[in-house]
Amino acid sequence: MQCPIDGTELVLAERAGVEIDYCPKCRGVWLDRGELDKIIDRSAVADAPPPRDHHGGDYRDDHGGKPRKKRGGFLEDLFDF
Repeated sequence: MQCPIDGTELVLAERAGVEIDYCPKCRGVWLDRGELDKIIDRSAVADAPPPRDHHGGDYRDDHGGKPRKKRGGFLEDLFDF
């Protein structure tokens, strides 16, 4: 399949069990019907809050009382080609 933007041959990659077509030149990403829903559903499980430790603390305890920096999100993890 050709990239609709620059005509380069698209590359197929699998991320989180979902096949993603992307262009190695312009880095455009194309999803087939239903693939975005699968990605969102699977990311909801990955974004669940961490379990509390046995002392009753929360996730901030490991970082000196400061909240953890939030990463770029599930799409950044999926599309880091």
